[in-house]
Amino acid sequence: MATFNEKLEKYAELIVKVGVNVQPNQKVFINSSVESAPLSRLITKKAYEVGASDVIINWADDEITLLRYQHSPIEIFEKAALHRAAERIEYARENAAFISIVSENPDLLKGVDGQKIAANQKATGQALEEFRQMIQSNAVSWTVVGGASVGWAAKVFPDLPADEQVPALWETIFETTRINTADPVQTWKNHDESLNSKAAYLNEQQYKALHYTAPGTDLTIGLPENHVWVGAGSQNKQGKEFMANMPTEEVFSCAEKHSVNGYVSSTKPLSYAGNIIDDFKITFKDGRIVDVVAKEGEAILKDLVATDEGSHYLGEVALVPDPSPISQSGILFYNTLFDENASNHLAIGSAYAFNIKGGEEMSREELEKAGVNASMTHVDFMIGSDKMNIDGITASGEKVPVFRNGDWAF
Repeated sequence: MATFNEKLEKYAELIVKVGVNVQPNQKVFINSSVESAPLSRLITKKAYEVGASDVIINWADDEITLLRYQHSPIEIFEKAALHRAAERIEYARENAAFISIVSENPDLLKGVDGQKIAANQKATGQALEEFRQMIQSNAVSWTVVGGASVGWAAKVFPDLPADEQVPALWETIFETTRINTADPVQTWKNHDESLNSKAAYLNEQQYKALHYTAPGTDLTIGLPENHVWVGAGSQNKQGKEFMANMPTEEVFSCAEKHSVNGYVSSTKPLSYAGNIIDDFKITFKDGRIVDVVAKEGEAILKDLVATDEGSHYLGEVALVPDPSPISQSGILFYNTLFDENASNHLAIGSAYAFNIKGGEEMSREELEKAGVNASMTHVDFMIGSDKMNIDGITASGEKVPVFRNGDWAF
């Protein structure tokens, strides 16, 4: 039986070799909380072992973040620190690899002035626009991974004794990222091939739209001409493979901006900006969000939709079978990285340029003309269940089963 330290080292190695596939003389930029310092140090070690030239870490701390929101005036949140955005853009231009370790307490900003949260999200989104476009066109290698923290673990495992919560969350992270297999790197390569086979089938079909039905959901999502479905792995502009999310169980593409109609209901809580948004319903007409209701966090959700013009529309469309390992674990993570891989999901805001043929080389105007949405935000929310059916609609209007009772129909 491998010890915790041995598993953590295997996890760091997987992040370096598969997550961002660090190349000789490449720089690595890590976003990490101070609670994830042991993992960050191991990632740094593994990155240097494969030839990284430099590793830069951007530290964050939940307690300091909360204190800032509690005591700083709203004017502070209305203007982002441009030098921080410039730093990321500079490293991206130098082809650095970017690793984000998510570990935030889902309830961190509960009760904080929502205007401060909305202002910060908008200002940060504006400052990072160029960097976000690089990420969403796969100009560089990037990955998002999880790191257990006290606040997050307490939310996920409230019934466990306090001293068992963090170990339980770490073990769940190891299990869902396949660290407990004999060879995690090879296991991920096999998993990538499996998801790519689903993407290849959908790309051959080139459905005009998808029709979703489930309790509380009746939604038709148009798909752009020449849209591209993508599995787990991606390639950067140098042709190097990387894995943007770990874990991942999804096959995803983009919505046609103006061709979404109907309504959809959430099936899992959404952890957004240190708050929980739950039990919500979103209604669309000609692509645009025209109504939002939520039993918890409605004001936060409305602020999200009001971020900019593009946040009134959908970007990503992702298919995840209900029998996926994360879904079958029965664990609610209150963390989008994990919960989105237990459920079909959609994203409010920007789409990925690579989800349309030739999109990586298109200008913002060309992408817009092709129906690919742009926004300073991209927020996934979960809609899938074992009661969801999805039909692909062909150019001739024929309906073809894609999902039945929450699982692949092909």
